[in-house]
Amino acid sequence: MTLKNFDQLLQKYAELLVRAGINVQDGQTVVLNIDVDQAELARLITQEAYKQGAAHVIVKWSDDYVSRQTMQHAPEEILTDIPQYKIDESIDLIEKEASRLSVRSSDPEVYAGLDNEKIAAIQKATGKAFIKQREATQANKVSWTVASAAGESWAAKVFPDLDSKEEQVDALWDAIFQSVHLYEDDPVSYWQEKDQRLEALADQLNNYSFDALHYTAPGTDLTVGLPKNHLWGGAGSHNANGHRFIANMPTEEVFGAPDANRVDGTVVSTKPLSYAGVTIENMEFTFEDGKVVALTAEKGQDVIQQLVDTDEGSKHLGEVALVPDSSPISQSGLTFYNTLFDENASNHLALGSAYAFSLEGGVDMSREELAEAGLNRSQVHVDFMIGSDQMDIDGIKADGSRVPIFRDGEWSKDLLK
Repeated sequence: MTLKNFDQLLQKYAELLVRAGINVQDGQTVVLNIDVDQAELARLITQEAYKQGAAHVIVKWSDDYVSRQTMQHAPEEILTDIPQYKIDESIDLIEKEASRLSVRSSDPEVYAGLDNEKIAAIQKATGKAFIKQREATQANKVSWTVASAAGESWAAKVFPDLDSKEEQVDALWDAIFQSVHLYEDDPVSYWQEKDQRLEALADQLNNYSFDALHYTAPGTDLTVGLPKNHLWGGAGSHNANGHRFIANMPTEEVFGAPDANRVDGTVVSTKPLSYAGVTIENMEFTFEDGKVVALTAEKGQDVIQQLVDTDEGSKHLGEVALVPDSSPISQSGLTFYNTLFDENASNHLALGSAYAFSLEGGVDMSREELAEAGLNRSQVHVDFMIGSDQMDIDGIKADGSRVPIFRDGEWSKDLLK
């Protein structure tokens, strides 16, 4: 590692994730999911979480090599039979209101070349087994943060032209640190101010109470209905106890939920999607009455088709997110092959489940009530990127009048008045 002051920066990063990300409170349980090649960062996060008052830090390790070997060789019937003790542990942690921090550095193509049908079956079984955990995070019952760290295979994918693994990893760490504003004198305060800025944009959209959004760009002509009493959100959220946390670091988005039954038209992707350990490129979706009725992809079509076929909800949208082309991640010119980053360089949509907090009173609604209100329910939630500097978006009011939201990939000056 040759990145200047790397040890100090990593310490600063751990502090940022603990204090501004999950915002650890006295007496909390913290679950940290992290790759084995990030042991140093895991130790720093654990230390900082206890310093901030955590009662118990539980570290859950993952490893690309082991994961690939298991996926390749273990029988499907073994891997789809999720042990009850794992499900019980997940429910117990929800009941303990444990905060969850996931720091991933995995290879975007860790499962490339393996049996896609087997992978899809295992992901479907896992999604079904841990549905309560997904619902708890998507309703903000607990604090949760997703972040990243630089791994060798991922760094090689992002920076293939650099000469050595060390240079590639250094470059990826630098890009991560820039994206989370770690080079600011006080990153925690910077994120608090950023949270306020994005929240102000969300408030402006909420004041309009749009009935629908209309997206146009080369290859895209899509109308997305919005539920009554929908709520736009920014960087931060409050958990069930009223504690503020930031779910994604980095983030540049203002996001909400579509009406899952009112999406019509065609949309094309503008960035690769890393999903199920493979890379999917140049997707095109056609929607009628909210449902995907046709899709193509130049690479990975069988994988995206299997995603759409997971359940009924995976055929519908669960998120709409607005990100200007001028976002720092977009302007870096990098494709990260990691949705956490690439979605913050581009307007994006998500197939699958919607966030309950994207509807007024939604966090207290049942699955059936949320579905009745138009919020999609599914075992999955997968974002794909659609934005560019050629995208326009109009907000359509209930009376049919239109308000420009985006022009040429940027927030409309009319909206920002």
